Amino acid sequence: MEKDLSIKSFRGVDDGIVQEDLRMMSPLQLAYIGDAVFELLVRTAILSRDVSVNKLHKEATKYVKANAQAESVIKLDEILTDEEKSFIRRGRNARINSSPKNVDLRDYKYATGFECLMGYLYLSGNDERLIQLFKHIYQSGAEGGN
Repeated sequence: MEKDLSIKSFRGVDDGIVQEDLRMMSPLQLAYIGDAVFELLVRTAILSRDVSVNKLHKEATKYVKANAQAESVIKLDEILTDEEKSFIRRGRNARINSSPKNVDLRDYKYATGFECLMGYLYLSGNDERLIQLFKHIYQSGAEGGN
């Protein structure tokens, strides 16, 4: 049984954000939101009554760790629009003030780009596209060194 991955219930929270605001936002701000949105999508997709929270956490980590998110950018490349690729590029090129732990800097930058795109799609209200990209990633399985 496929779960309905809808995030419409959150729409009332971001009423004041317009397209121009999104283009002016820092890519790291978009990534900040995108990280939370992607994690919520993953947790929703893997949720099962028959699995312990510890096992759920380990399964979620396969998708949300930086190298898996960097791999997601590669999986999505052929189906992304030029605008979506530009948000990934903005996130990837953002000046990061912290050094990543236990992950290659290249993967960390691509993961930031991926999160930037997720944040942009969510805040722009493009739920259909967000879910479409998420399903593409989820159905192809987690990679990046399980």
